[in-house]
Amino acid sequence: MIEYIKGELTELTPALATVEAAGVGYGLNISLNTYSAIQGKKETKLYVYESIREDAHVLFGFASKKEREMFELLITVSGVGTNTARMMLSGMSVSELCNSISTGNAKLIQSVKGVGKMTAQRIIVDLRDKIVALGIANEIPAGGQMSTPVNNEVKEEAVSALTMLGFSPAPTQKVVVQILQERPDLPVEQVVKLALKQIK
Repeated sequence: MIEYIKGELTELTPALATVEAAGVGYGLNISLNTYSAIQGKKETKLYVYESIREDAHVLFGFASKKEREMFELLITVSGVGTNTARMMLSGMSVSELCNSISTGNAKLIQSVKGVGKMTAQRIIVDLRDKIVALGIANEIPAGGQMSTPVNNEVKEEAVSALTMLGFSPAPTQKVVVQILQERPDLPVEQVVKLALKQIK
């Protein structure tokens, strides 16, 4: 399994990036979000999803792990293939997509070419709980508005540490986000210590 490819960005179009690593040029299908993120760079690191079928071995590249996780979730939904998932991640950012799933905004999801009403509803039903459990979405309140941005690096490290300690991701994420909103400058270890006192 290829986790990521890091190397020289030799060719780039809005749909395909060619990255040369150790003398091999890898052609990776990308979304417009990833294209925008790596445009103008000489070196890049793309997280990889391998789609292996009988007739083809296709690589998809993502500028962030979050985008790859969202892609992997989307393709678990019946009726959503790799190309549709890539199209969705080209039409919306990961946070916009999470927001529309968590608020049940089927119309916005349907605005993506190739996504019909049934598929949009299936995406919402299948993924609403998963995006919070996996920590892809920042904690989104019932009203659907994104909460104040927090330091994602610290948040992810803290949630990851607490998950390894045996706490489930969804409530952990909630507590960590609350702590960071109140005290955004805290280092990871302090966030973890505070969270341990608060997680039920």
